[in-house]
Amino acid sequence: MDARIRYETNELRLLFEVSQALEGASELSERLAAVLALLARDTGMMRGALCLLLPGPTENLAEAFHGLKGPELHSLRCATQGSVMSQVVSSGQSAAVSKSSGQPVFLGKSEAWDLAKEELSFLCVPILVDVRPMGALLVDRLFADSVSLAEDLRLAHVFASLIARALRIRREFQSIHSAVLEENRRLRNLARGPLNTGGMIGSSAPIRALLEEVAQVTGTSATVLIRGENGTGKELVAGIIHANSSRSGGPFIKVNCAALPEGLVESELFGHERGAFTGAVGLRKGRFEMAHGGTLFLDEVGDMTLTTQAKLLRVIQEKEFERVGGAETIRVDARLIAATNRDLESMVGQGTFRQDLYYRLSVFPLILPPLRERRSDIMALVTHFVDQVSAANRKKVVRLTQEATALLLRYDWPGNIRELENVVERAVILCGLDGVIGAQHLPPWLQSAPPAALSRETDDTAPVPLAPGPAFGPEQPDATLDEALAALEERLIVQALEVEGGTMSRAARRLGITERVMGLRMARYGLDYRHFRKKNGLA
Repeated sequence: MDARIRYETNELRLLFEVSQALEGASELSERLAAVLALLARDTGMMRGALCLLLPGPTENLAEAFHGLKGPELHSLRCATQGSVMSQVVSSGQSAAVSKSSGQPVFLGKSEAWDLAKEELSFLCVPILVDVRPMGALLVDRLFADSVSLAEDLRLAHVFASLIARALRIRREFQSIHSAVLEENRRLRNLARGPLNTGGMIGSSAPIRALLEEVAQVTGTSATVLIRGENGTGKELVAGIIHANSSRSGGPFIKVNCAALPEGLVESELFGHERGAFTGAVGLRKGRFEMAHGGTLFLDEVGDMTLTTQAKLLRVIQEKEFERVGGAETIRVDARLIAATNRDLESMVGQGTFRQDLYYRLSVFPLILPPLRERRSDIMALVTHFVDQVSAANRKKVVRLTQEATALLLRYDWPGNIRELENVVERAVILCGLDGVIGAQHLPPWLQSAPPAALSRETDDTAPVPLAPGPAFGPEQPDATLDEALAALEERLIVQALEVEGGTMSRAARRLGITERVMGLRMARYGLDYRHFRKKNGLA
């Protein structure tokens, strides 16, 4: 009984050391060589070989050998046709020989293997990553009746599983790393475009006001809170801020807080140490740590639990945190951009969102206008999505009928730009060979929208031009363009203030601008909100 306990204890210690060797920071081939050295030390292995096929543009090999000479190496390599390792990798099945004298051709070229006078046992097991053979482990030892070949095979399969897990983690890390690099490349390319707007489409007054504010905040390190309905482009605006900032060369890490299970949010944000919880088989960096030197975008921040909110507040204030299950304090330099479609003010009042965190996040709030408040941008967006979807589906769309255009312009778009993109994609797919999108190609709910939604900005009986003109013309026929635009802007502001009884915040929301911009415009035209309150009997 004592011998069995000692055997199991030694096996556990060996497995622990092999796991540590595989998780080291050295090159993969060096880690594999360290594994073979441990097996030789503790299992009686005389010679061994390890090979891994690393997926990529071309399949590369990572190999390690122990106790083998030149001809023996050549006869064993995975790339050598007919070798036992190549056969095991191809079939995914283990191969084992209890006595070398029983099957001298086990190694393919027995004369290349320096066989000792003693009998040897050989075994070779595949390394399976997601059921696919990605390598093989081959070892030999002196034959002994007291040692079970089945026990040797079991242990070899355990080692192969550890190696497969290390390869899987390596592959996932490289995938994440490549995705981050690609995202940074895309954002740098966007930043080189016209006006550095990152592909944002639109020239309406709300969009111009938004881009003015974005331009002011990009040169700072202030925390930004992006507010807006679903589908208004919050992630795009966050990308524009990052791409135009001094951190554009650093990573842009995105986290959708609503998509993460409650138990994984802290691990995703702050990382975890090995053994911190069941399944934490190794150290993992969190998104804050990955965003060091760059920008962290937290989408749907209003869905965080109060516990996570408290930890997030500390990181924002102190610029430091500990990984889950760890004691080491890690300092991080990452700009934070948060986004939500939730009413955080109401949540603060209900106690479901921390007031101190709300103030920390709202250093520079940006409010994204919904599509129904920027209707003059709809046709520009439609043109962009038509071109995009047409190219992807190899279809040529020539035009939209006036009826289809009218429906698109009059619909309220509760799903905003995301809904518009889906509708356009559907229409492009359904339109015929003539390349004309008609009303019949639009979804039924859009064709049968209630009259109240259809008539909000456009007379239901009037024809809708492809490029709608201004709502008002200049009062004097000889007015310049600047004078006409100023008169139109002043009239719109006055109308909004009259409707909202002089409440600047609501009037600004109605116009799709911020309260700060509203104040600047009112000062330009000599308007006083108190005048409108008196006019409405509110003073």
